[in-house]
Amino acid sequence: MRRVYTSLLVATAVIVTTGVARAQDASRAVAKGGITIAGWTGKIDAREAASGQTLENAKLAKEGDVLHVTTGPAVTYWNPANKATGSYTVKATFHEAKYMALNNHPHPYGIVVAGNDLGTDGQSYLYCAAYGNGNFIVRGFGPEPFQMNGRRGEAHAAVNKAAGPGEPVTQEIAVTVNDDKVECAINGTVVASYDKSAVVAPGKLKSTDGVYGIRFAHNTEATVSGLTLTKH
Repeated sequence: MRRVYTSLLVATAVIVTTGVARAQDASRAVAKGGITIAGWTGKIDAREAASGQTLENAKLAKEGDVLHVTTGPAVTYWNPANKATGSYTVKATFHEAKYMALNNHPHPYGIVVAGNDLGTDGQSYLYCAAYGNGNFIVRGFGPEPFQMNGRRGEAHAAVNKAAGPGEPVTQEIAVTVNDDKVECAINGTVVASYDKSAVVAPGKLKSTDGVYGIRFAHNTEATVSGLTLTKH
């Protein structure tokens, strides 16, 4: 009887602890948020908006040649003038100075490509994002979310790991579109490759041509440098 009672206590503690952790990780509102870079705009995820979050609850600022993002709700940022067509590579370097500083578990950030009808309910785009724990994820909206490598992504040796919470971690992320492939490379290694037909399809992308930008999960802070487009 004592053993059963102890097991029940442990199970209850796990449930309570998990519930508290999830509650603590609810999207926060960033002080003095909003977008302060001319030409840029953004859109938070639909579930964030449904919970009362707004674009002003996240922050996009420029510090020299570096973009500084602090979230808040999960958000995608872009400049409508940044368009990529045909065969191309979009890349940038993401630096999380203090891993997990604003959250209680790893959250991703990365490159967005193939953006069409952005800011509307019918928007579509694909993103490849890295976590500071060695995982990466490839997902899209078209306009419903779709997963390319699972609900929580997967681990890969090429993805850098922070030494621990509060420690720095840097990832170079690149998405390449060729005649028949869409690939994501992290720190110089291709971690995912898909036939175009797997991403340009009903309910997924309208095209691989489109606007490019960046995406951050909720409660995350990092800088972005060297956001560039290379045509092939």
